[in-house]
Amino acid sequence: MSDHSFDIVSKIDMAEVTNAVTQTVKEISQRYDLKDDGCELTLRGADRVLLIQAPDEFKSGAVLDILKQKLAKRSISLKALMIQPIESALGGRVKQEITIQNGIASDKAKWIAKDIKDLKAKVQVQIQGDQLRVSSKSIDELQRVMQLVKTNDYGIHVGCDNLR
Repeated sequence: MSDHSFDIVSKIDMAEVTNAVTQTVKEISQRYDLKDDGCELTLRGADRVLLIQAPDEFKSGAVLDILKQKLAKRSISLKALMIQPIESALGGRVKQEITIQNGIASDKAKWIAKDIKDLKAKVQVQIQGDQLRVSSKSIDELQRVMQLVKTNDYGIHVGCDNLR
């Protein structure tokens, strides 16, 4: 009997993020309370960073709320957003950076691996860069691990991928 495996990953569909950003920008341009105030939302795709610029913290928060709604409608986990504090910018404006998580950091990967080992399932866990590979002879054991990963809150977006 061969081993079965799956990967625990943290991947975000950047095409969906781009669509959500486009929809947010469109809504900002149409809302009476935001359109003439110079509120901006930009995406630096290569860096996976969103930048909100607004005249004050209240309007920055409004833009962030719209963005969160658009992302949630597109099934993008809000846990994938690493929201930085609001900072002062030039001209009395404010800015806020939001980084979109890609991959699982080593400390989180170790935490997930420890939880899987504490489950006492007959599985092997390997940390492979920014993801984890879980393998076992039993698909039932792998499904127990998948359930554990889906129910625990690691503070980041995690998903199961490539069940073989």
